[in-house]
This record gives sequence, C-alpha cells and structure tokens, in this order.
Amino acid sequence: MQDLGRPGLAHLGVPASGPADRRSFRLANRLVGNPEDTPALEVTLGGLAITLSTTRHVAVTGAPAPLTVDGVPVEGAPRLRLRAGSVLAVGRPWAGCRTYLAVSGGIEAERVLGSASRDSLTGLGPDPVRAGAEYGLGPVRPVPAVPLELAFSVVPCGGPATVRFRWGPRHELFDAADRHRLTTTPWRVSAECDRVGARLTGPPLAIGSVDLPSEGTVRGAIQVPPSGEPIVFLADHPVTGGYPVIGVVTDADIDLVGQTLPGDELRLVPVH
Repeated sequence: MQDLGRPGLAHLGVPASGPADRRSFRLANRLVGNPEDTPALEVTLGGLAITLSTTRHVAVTGAPAPLTVDGVPVEGAPRLRLRAGSVLAVGRPWAGCRTYLAVSGGIEAERVLGSASRDSLTGLGPDPVRAGAEYGLGPVRPVPAVPLELAFSVVPCGGPATVRFRWGPRHELFDAADRHRLTTTPWRVSAECDRVGARLTGPPLAIGSVDLPSEGTVRGAIQVPPSGEPIVFLADHPVTGGYPVIGVVTDADIDLVGQTLPGDELRLVPVH
C-alpha cells in the first residue's frame, strides 16, 4: 500500500517512503478520478489478484503487465470498469518491475504519521498485502474523460536506462579518475535492490579512508560504501551512515531507477 508518503520527518529518522515510481502512481489515481495522494497498490513483479464488492473503475499503470478479468485477457487502455465479483489478475511485467493499481474512490488504509504508505525500512504503515486481505473503498468518484491513448508510464525497455544526476555534496572526496569512471561505466543493477535502494555493479570507485558524520539524504542520492559500488537511494532510503554521497539523481529521472530490474544497464549522465 502506498500514497505519496510522509515527507518532512527525516529529523525523526522516518523516511519519506511513497511509491518508487511516483509518475505512474499519480497517473493511476488521475485515471480513476482520485486525488493524486489517494492510497493505491504498488505491485512488484506481478502476482496480484483482486475482486471488488461493488462495480468500480480500476487503473493499472507503471510496468506493463498482462491483465485478465475472470481469466480472459484484457488488452488496450490502462483503465477498465471492473464489475462486482469479477477477478482482476496482474501478471509479471514484460518490462520494468512495479505496477500500480488504483480504484475509483480509493482504498481505505490505516494511516501512520499521516500516511498510508508502507515503509519497508522501518515497518511503518499498513502491513504488506496478503492473500485474503480485505480493504474498504471510499465513495465513488466521477471518472474523468482522459484521452487514454496519452496515458502512459515510462519504464526501462530493451536498452540502457540513461539517468541524469548532479554532483555533490561529497564528490570532491573522489579523484578525477573515479568521477570519470562514474559517468563512463555501463553500470548494471545488482540483485541487491529493493525500495531502499539499487546497488550498481561495475569497476568499483575508491573512497579511501573517510570519517564523515552520518548525514541526511534525499531520494536519488548516490552513496558510495566501502565496496566502491554506488547505491542509488530510492523511496525508503536511510541516512548515509557516514559514507559519502557523490551525486544526486535528478527528480525527473529517479522514478526510472525505481523501475529497473537486476541486470538492467544504467548510465549516469552529469547535468549542471
């Protein structure tokens, strides 16, 4: 379960959380007439099946995945009218990894510190969705006349994901060769990736001996731990733990990193 998170609580050690791909999450809610911050489901690598007790519009965005209603494949638009009692199933995406499902009226969920987001790092928020779980729905909302052919999400698809970043705040701890290596290496996302961050594999950077206080970070921070393999922080990221942040992925591109899979190629491009 996710909404747009609980920003502004880092001084309490609470991550902002929220969807890993905010663009797709917001789109799902808009398609069914909900405010963008309405709780919806983030589905990682498919495997979800739901049924509704009342007929509602449902939107499925993000990583493109095969959909069926009562076992019959659904093709085309990201929004459909799901009749009461029918079963909508979301399969494994053919690109990307996170699919978003929003229901008209929104899913009612427990709020912790003002948010219904599940934070995988601290455990705050609603429990992960389990088989047999039941949720309430909010009042039916009028569904907007959205040109559905223009409603699409951006996910890595077939080639390297090009991600822009800005240097700092600790890039001066790295020599010119390491900074050059960061921007020219065809990094690959390792199997060590989740909502906290994505570790990149490639020629390691050398941070040497550093003695930094732990510092607050933002979504998109590129931390370099002692292994020298950069970690791109995502929605549930912590503080630095004393390791330097060499740069920060732009806000416009960090959602793309949230859709990458282990083995995907990622290129980091500096902007000024």
